Amino acid sequence: MLNTIKLKDNQEARSLFGTHDENLKIIENELNVKIATRGEALKIEGESKQVELASRLLEELILTIRSGAFIKKHELLYAIKSIREDEARDIHSIYSDRIEVSSKRQYITPKSKGQKEYVDAIRKNDIVFCIGPAGTGKTYLAMAMAVNALKKQLVSRIILTRPAVDAGESLGYLPGDLYQKVTPYLRPLYDALYDMMEVDKIKDCIERGIMEIVPLAYMRGRTLNDSFIIMDEAQNSTPEQMKMFLTRLGFDSKTVITGDITQSDLPSHRTSGLDQVRNILKDIEGISFVYLKGEDVVRHELVQEIIKAYANNVKG
Repeated sequence: MLNTIKLKDNQEARSLFGTHDENLKIIENELNVKIATRGEALKIEGESKQVELASRLLEELILTIRSGAFIKKHELLYAIKSIREDEARDIHSIYSDRIEVSSKRQYITPKSKGQKEYVDAIRKNDIVFCIGPAGTGKTYLAMAMAVNALKKQLVSRIILTRPAVDAGESLGYLPGDLYQKVTPYLRPLYDALYDMMEVDKIKDCIERGIMEIVPLAYMRGRTLNDSFIIMDEAQNSTPEQMKMFLTRLGFDSKTVITGDITQSDLPSHRTSGLDQVRNILKDIEGISFVYLKGEDVVRHELVQEIIKAYANNVKG
């Protein structure tokens, strides 16, 4: 079977083909087709089913490029996998979803169907729980949505928190002031933040109280209005801490809670607040639970394989 796809111009062709036609070579190898280029035309040849998949994939990638997005290797590999699973999947709507931030990067985009569902859930709900393995973008995307909300003046401040030093938060014996005590435990939040805002702006926001990064223990007794609140590593919260945190939500605020229930550092006899809350709040309107999986991992491709290997080993 032979199919032909026409592009708008040379610039579109360069974006689609990749450096030294790397993208086309990946598509040929993964979908077992031959792709010939002539000017602004693509000729796809192979078995009918494979040509249909490759054509559908290329059409989605073209729509993505026309939206102004750039296709990276890991995004292309995910797109190929997605098209194999569901030929009708709307790939371009995932990669075309831009979350504007305040750094030179300008915007962040979801990289998988699960991540797109997560971002949409945050837009639609005041409380969102995101549960999944490392590398699925739980904290990163929540941070992007928080920075975006602040940029658009949908909230007046961002509050970031996580349990520090297991569940007991034994900070008293550590040297230094509060900031010095908790910084090592909140470093992942800073890492994501520095990727989305300029350092001077972050410092200014912290000094003015527009942004707070605090351990979970220091949330008690507060009511947080007009805020975007993120709790990271929520699997290390106790049920009591989780209830305390959730009841801090004030008017015109949004809360995102992230964690991996398979990675709790709590003592074996303690129940994770994140694990327990899934059953308690699952039927409440306005609260959404999003579960990310191995296929939503956006780190190095080997991270996905490592997660799968560990999962298979546990099952065995």
